[in-house]
Amino acid sequence: MEQQIQLNDHNKQEYPPMHTAEHLLNATMVKTFGCPRSRNAHIERKKSKCDYILSSCPTAEQIQSIEDKVNEAISQNLPVTVEFMTHEQAKDIVDLSKLPADASETLRIVRIGDYDACACIGLHVSNTSEVGTFKIISHDYDEERQTLRIRFKLIEKK
Repeated sequence: MEQQIQLNDHNKQEYPPMHTAEHLLNATMVKTFGCPRSRNAHIERKKSKCDYILSSCPTAEQIQSIEDKVNEAISQNLPVTVEFMTHEQAKDIVDLSKLPADASETLRIVRIGDYDACACIGLHVSNTSEVGTFKIISHDYDEERQTLRIRFKLIEKK
């Protein structure tokens, strides 16, 4: 008898290209600044925002570099795949610190090529070629909270 995988319910229907772009942005921020993935994100079809804990505000050149790196990953036409594993199996692959206390024992790990892996129950594209062009539309830095907010959108392919 085949066992049914039990995952937590998801409370939101994301726009798959934007949600995939968020994963790419998170991976880029971790690789570039060594910061944790976004702790606060608002992902919508028209525009989205993510907050990152950073000790100082990035330069204009660094912001442009983030956009360039995300678009470079998109242009690689990376496959977006899903696999299921236990917390024990996942702990060396992904950051589990954001999991809710009631997270199911089985986790859904979303991989974007070798660029990113993340526990996620949201909707994604099947290949980064479906994302479009990533564009940072604004950013600001809260000195007191040491938080960078990046606002971004996607320009769909014609």
